[in-house]
Amino acid sequence: MQKIIDYLQANQSRFIEELCAYVRFPSVSAQPQHRPDLQACAEWLVSHCQALGLDASLRPTAGNPIVVAKTPRKAGVKRPHYVVYGHYDVQPPEPFDLWKSPPFEPRIVGTSLFGRGACDNKGQNLAHLKAVEAYLKTGTELPCDLTFVIEGEEEVGSKNLATFLKANRAELACDAVVISDTGMPDKKHPALTYALRGIAAFELIAHGPSRDLHSGIFGGSVDNPAMALSQLLAKLRDKKGRVTIPGFYDDVAPLSAFERKELARLPGNDKAYQKFLGVPALFGESGYTSTEQRTARPTLEINGLTSGYQGEGSKTIIPAWARAKLTLRLVANQDPKKIVKAATKYFKELCPPSIRLEVKAGHGAEPYIVSPTSPEAKAALRALKLAWDREPVMMREGGSIPIVNDFKKFLRADTLLLGLALPDDNAHSPNEKFDLECFAKGQLMGAHLWQELTK
Repeated sequence: MQKIIDYLQANQSRFIEELCAYVRFPSVSAQPQHRPDLQACAEWLVSHCQALGLDASLRPTAGNPIVVAKTPRKAGVKRPHYVVYGHYDVQPPEPFDLWKSPPFEPRIVGTSLFGRGACDNKGQNLAHLKAVEAYLKTGTELPCDLTFVIEGEEEVGSKNLATFLKANRAELACDAVVISDTGMPDKKHPALTYALRGIAAFELIAHGPSRDLHSGIFGGSVDNPAMALSQLLAKLRDKKGRVTIPGFYDDVAPLSAFERKELARLPGNDKAYQKFLGVPALFGESGYTSTEQRTARPTLEINGLTSGYQGEGSKTIIPAWARAKLTLRLVANQDPKKIVKAATKYFKELCPPSIRLEVKAGHGAEPYIVSPTSPEAKAALRALKLAWDREPVMMREGGSIPIVNDFKKFLRADTLLLGLALPDDNAHSPNEKFDLECFAKGQLMGAHLWQELTK
């Protein structure tokens, strides 16, 4: 490994320049005017992979193309095969006025590189490419075959990835998938994320009178949709922070003593967390720590709530309708379809006969979990420790990444989530950045990972 380590150290300046070139592409998948930029970014990525010695090509989809890049194969030799996933598309940069420098003109301040997509996800997927470059350019044989799959639609829901995986499942059949598109608590605690929460989204619309009514003339004789919806929503959670939907917790897999011990190793405390959030007090399901509440327990949240007059001054009406947007975060063993059915039934049971309730089920994704004690997880933890020279932690993420379930469904492969982003890297926010030490350590982790996985 020494040749690889020396190569990575000697070429960091060039790697940073190449990351800057990658970040300069305004590859915003949510905005149609950037379609040519996405194409140009994908073509740059293919050329870059080819220059490293990878067999790279653009694979067309109904949307943006997918970059597929393979390490050289030995004819007739069957070796372990791993897929490395990433995405070259980025979030919209707006609002521009909150950026301290133009979002697609990379700027280095201290050890941070600022620019949209720097950490999410260009810097993270480029770190893995640089690790493989070190193998190929030093003539060091990789102990396995690798295929990079880097898409251009992650930020808009990976619309065509499932179709691509299904059509190419034989080509992409692998022992595991590696993704660096999550984070770590801080630079002293490299992390393996072994679980993600699933999600079920709803929109509730309470319909009352056929039009807005004068609240003085008609008030008291007709139900108010805003009041009725508020009362309904208030019944969805009890004083102990538990969701009241019947059967909601029936299939929840409890945390093991080992998991609770590992989660307790994560840095930080409730006082600092409260200050970071800017809230007068924390609140969550009784009997669990704040870390467990936001990563390992299911939740129900109101994401949006609107009704009636919202302008300046007063307008004395009974609104014709009220609307709320909700999401349920789900954990291991909970089935989104089952939860959607139970929740829809419960919403309608709570609705008074004076109101017509419309329930719209939105997007959903299954929760994901991989054994934190599996051989693959242990190999990933060893690679993290070798790169950072620190004992890594294991964590759950409270958010959802639906693509990991697509990999499980179509490739029948578990995913190792080895995030390199820091909590203050501002992913999806103005002044997004990527720590260049994490960039370098990520390369080293990637180099060690293939040795450890194939031991």
